[in-house]
Amino acid sequence: MRKRSRGRAPVGVRAGLGAKARASGARGGRKPNRWSANVMAKSDAMDLEKGVFKSRSAHQVALSLKRSAEASHRRKSSPFRSAMSMLNFEINRGGKNLSAERLRVLNRAKVELRKVFHREPARPH
Repeated sequence: MRKRSRGRAPVGVRAGLGAKARASGARGGRKPNRWSANVMAKSDAMDLEKGVFKSRSAHQVALSLKRSAEASHRRKSSPFRSAMSMLNFEINRGGKNLSAERLRVLNRAKVELRKVFHREPARPH
């Protein structure tokens, strides 16, 4: 039978990190891996107009995404699917950091995007 230590656990253990995370230096001053920023900067996705997601108008966001998707030759899917994918990526990338107002505008932009592409409205869950 193993003896149990009565001292405090190491910092990584108290923080709830697994052995692999502790060994790799998580929380040890390492720069976090910002994969979504890398995707936006270097991916072979369509080129978006600057500040497209900053607009306060959901309709303007949708129109800008439509223009970008239709003009892009670097997409594998239909313009609608590419535009919706970029919009969802931005919403997911923002996560909890998106304000309620920003999230409302971007979700409304999904509805507007369906309208400008003459698609049926999304089915309710």
